[in-house]
Amino acid sequence: MDFKPFLTQEMLNEAYLVDALKWFKPLGDHIAAHHDGAGNCFYMGVNGAQGSGKSTFSAFIAYYLNRYKGKHCVVLSLDDFYLSQSDRLALSIKAHPLLRTRGVPGTHDVNLIAKTLKRLNQYGTLSIPRFDKATDNPKPVNEWPIVNTPVDVVIFEGWCWGVSPQTQTELLTPINKMEYEHDALGNWRNYVNHQLGTEYQGVHEMMDYWVMLKAPSFACVEAWRAEQEHKLRARYINYQAHNSTDIDGIPSAIMTDEQIKSFVMLFQRLTQHSLTTLPAQADCVYELDQQRRILSSQANFYD
Repeated sequence: MDFKPFLTQEMLNEAYLVDALKWFKPLGDHIAAHHDGAGNCFYMGVNGAQGSGKSTFSAFIAYYLNRYKGKHCVVLSLDDFYLSQSDRLALSIKAHPLLRTRGVPGTHDVNLIAKTLKRLNQYGTLSIPRFDKATDNPKPVNEWPIVNTPVDVVIFEGWCWGVSPQTQTELLTPINKMEYEHDALGNWRNYVNHQLGTEYQGVHEMMDYWVMLKAPSFACVEAWRAEQEHKLRARYINYQAHNSTDIDGIPSAIMTDEQIKSFVMLFQRLTQHSLTTLPAQADCVYELDQQRRILSSQANFYD
C-alpha cells in the first residue's frame, strides 16, 4: 500500500504512518466490513479536543477506505458549519455577548448539518460547506466542493461532537476567569447547554459509530490550539507569497497567543466534561499522550 501521497498532503512523517497502520487501519477494516454487510451509508462521529489530531485521523481513514477498500468516503468537520459573523452578532445581541465568538454549541448551523447528513445518503450531487477561519466566515457557496451521492461512509469530526449536556448542578459555578468575568449569572453556559441537549441531539443520533481521541488533560489543549493557529498563520503568509500578493498584515481572525489563551476558555467546560463522560459512551477510544501519540485503545467492533 502506498501512503506517500497522504503523508505529503498532510505534511506528515513516516512515524505517523507506523502508528496509523497499527491503530487506525483495523478500524478502517471494521468500517469497510460493516458497510459490506449493511449496504447503507455508514455515519461515524469523531470527537477530540482542539489540536488532538482528529482531522488527520479522519483524513487517514478516508484515504484508506477510498483507495484500498473501494468505498466512497466523505469527511465533514463541525468547524465548517459555523454561523457567519453577522449571524453570530445577531445571536450575541439576542442571547449573550459571548456567542459572537465561534466555537460552542449554538454557534453552528445545525439545520445545515442535518440537511447535509441526510443528503449524503440520497442520489444526486451535493456541495459540502466550507468555513474560512482566516476571514471568520463561511466560504462562498461556489467554492464548496461537490460530491456525488449517495456515499458509502461519512466521517464527521468535531471538538464537541457527541458530547452530552451537563446537569444543572454542574452549571452552577464558573470554572475559569472568562466565566467569572463574562458569565457570572450562568446565562451563556445555560444557553449552550440547552442547545447541546436539544438542537444537537438529533444530529448526534444520526451517527452509527463513535470514536474519541482522548487528550491526557485540558492542560494540553491550549498548546495544541496554539499550534493550530500558528499553522494557519503560516499557511496564510505562504499563500500570499506564492501568489505574488502584498501582505498587508495578518487577518484579525487569526489569533495571537494571548487571544488564544482567552479563546480556549470558551471550550474548557465542555472539553473537560467530554474527557470524563465520553470514554464510557464511545465505541472506540484512543488514549493520547502530550505529543498526541497513542498510548492505548479500546474498541468495540460489532458485527
